[in-house]
Amino acid sequence: MSYSNKDNINLLTALLAAHHVRHAVVCPGSRNAPIVHNLHAHPDISCCPVTDERSAGFYALGMAQALRQPVVVCVTSGTALLNVAPAVAEAYYQHVPLIIISADRPRAWIDQLDGQTMRQEGALAPFVNKFVSLPEDISSATEHWHANRMVNEALLAAIQPQFGPVHINVPISEPLFEFDVTALPTERAITHWRSKADMALVRRLWDRMMRPDIKRPMVVFGQTLIDLNNKEMREAVQLLSRCSVAVSERLCNLPLVYTHAEEVLLMNGDDDSLLPDFILYMGDMLVSKRMRQFLRRAENAEVIMVSPDGQVHDTTMHMDTIVEAEPSELLRGFLHISSDAAALVDVSAEDSSLLEIPAGRIPYLEKWKDLHAKAEQLVEEQEPSYSQMAAVKYFEQQLEDMEYDFVVHYANSSAVRLANIFAWHHVYVNRGVNGIEGTLSTAAGFSVTSGKRVFCVIGDLSFFYDQNALWNSNLNGNLRIVLLNNGKGGIFDMLPGLERSEAGDMVSGVHHTSAQGICTQNDIGYLQASNMAELQVGMVTLLTEERQRPMVLEVFTDAETDAAVFREYHSMFEV
Repeated sequence: MSYSNKDNINLLTALLAAHHVRHAVVCPGSRNAPIVHNLHAHPDISCCPVTDERSAGFYALGMAQALRQPVVVCVTSGTALLNVAPAVAEAYYQHVPLIIISADRPRAWIDQLDGQTMRQEGALAPFVNKFVSLPEDISSATEHWHANRMVNEALLAAIQPQFGPVHINVPISEPLFEFDVTALPTERAITHWRSKADMALVRRLWDRMMRPDIKRPMVVFGQTLIDLNNKEMREAVQLLSRCSVAVSERLCNLPLVYTHAEEVLLMNGDDDSLLPDFILYMGDMLVSKRMRQFLRRAENAEVIMVSPDGQVHDTTMHMDTIVEAEPSELLRGFLHISSDAAALVDVSAEDSSLLEIPAGRIPYLEKWKDLHAKAEQLVEEQEPSYSQMAAVKYFEQQLEDMEYDFVVHYANSSAVRLANIFAWHHVYVNRGVNGIEGTLSTAAGFSVTSGKRVFCVIGDLSFFYDQNALWNSNLNGNLRIVLLNNGKGGIFDMLPGLERSEAGDMVSGVHHTSAQGICTQNDIGYLQASNMAELQVGMVTLLTEERQRPMVLEVFTDAETDAAVFREYHSMFEV
C-alpha cells in the first residue's frame, strides 16, 4: 500500500482514521486526486464515488444520517466546493456531521487569473461548525503541530458540542501524482471528554492520574479564580498538592501550591529530571515563558487540558485529552470519587505514604519540594537595591500589615513578573491578550463597584497610555496607584539583541514624562519617590492615609539599574 508524498494530506488521512472516520464520498478532479488516492488506499476507509458535487454532498448527508457518524465529502478546487453548499446548509440545520475536504490551489495563486482558482477559505463559513486551512509545508515541528492541532480541532467540532459540518481546506502544489510513501505517520489524536459533573468521567481522570506507572505527575493552574472560601475547593487543592507537583502563579489564588516554579527551573538548568510524565492543566494563561517552554519539552507526557468551553487550547503542544468542565467542578469531583478521599487531606505531608501515593513518584515530589523550599528562601532573603524590584517587594511587605480588605491589579510586562516574585495573594492582571492598554481603567472600574481598597501597580508606558482612566468623577479614595516610572518600557532591556539596534530607544518608548500634571488636572493625590527613604515614606502614606479621591505614588528609578537588579536576581538561581 502506498500513499501520496504530500505531508499535509498524509497527516489528514492518519487523523481521519484515528478519529474513526470510516466513510468518504469522493468526487473527480485532479487537484484532489492525492486526497482521493489516500482515502481509497487506507484499509479502514470506504469510498463512494459520486461525480456531481451537489449530489455528492447529499449522498454524504444521507450516509451520515444513517450511520450517526461523520462522513467525508471530498471535492477538487474551484467552484466544485460551492456546489456542496446546499447539502452543507442542510446538514448545519439538521446537526449532521459532515467533513468537507476541499483541495485548493497554492495560496500564492489566489486571485491571479489561474484556472480553477478562487477564494475557498471561509466559502462555507455561515454553515460550518469549524473551518481550517492546512499549511502546505509542515516540515518544521511548529508547523506540524499547528496542522495536527487544526485537523484535531475540526474533527472534534464535527461532533462537539453537537453534530454539524466542518470544512478542511487543503492547498496542494504540483506534482500531484506521486504516491511513493509506504506508511502514514503516527499522529496525535485528541480525545474530548465532557465531564459536566459526570462522576464516571471524573473517576476515570483520577484513576489515570494515580496510575502506578505515572511517576512525575504535575498539575498546572493557569490564570483562574477558584473560590477558596469554599471548604471543598481548599481540600481538593490540598489533595492534589499532596499526590502531584502542583504549580501556579499569583494570577491564580491558590495556597499550598508551588508559586516559584520559574526559579526552580532556573536552579535546575537543562536537567530533564523535573520534566513531568503527566500534566493536568487547568485555567488560562501562564506569565512565565520559561514555564511554558518547560512544559513543551515534556514531549512524552500525557497531557490533559481542562477546558470549560470544550475548545482546543494546546498550550503545552502535547495535549491528548480535553476535559470539558469548569476547574471547580472537577476539583469538587475529585473529593467525592471515593468515601475516604476527604479524609486524605488531613494526613500530614510527612506521612504521604498513607495517601496511597504510588511509591515511584515520591522521589519526584521530594525533589520539587526541596528545590522550591530553597527558591522560597532565596526570594525571602533577596534585598534588591533601590529599583522597581525593591519598590514592589516593599509594597507587598507593607500590605501584609494592612487590616482592611484589598485587591491588587498589576499591569503587564515587568509589573506582573515582579508580582509573581513577591506577591503573597491573588493578583488581577489583563493577561488574556497581555496588552499594555486598559490596566488602569480596569482597576478604576473595579474600584467604583467595590468596597475594598483597590491598588494598581503599573509601569510608565501602561499608565500614560491609559491616563484617561483618571478623567472620571466617579473615582474615590479607595483607588491607590503605584506608578513605576523608569522612563521607558523596561521589559525591553531584558530582550537580548535589541541593544544592537540603533532604533532601540524608539522600540522601548523612551520618554521624560511625569504623572504630576495628570494628577493635578484630575484632582488625584500625588506623591513621588526617587530613593529608598522617600519610597518608604510615600508607600506608608499611600497605604494608610484616608482621602476622598485616588492617590498616585510615582516611583522614579533608573532603567539600567532596574535591568541589572533583575539580572542579578535571576543569577541567584542559575546553575
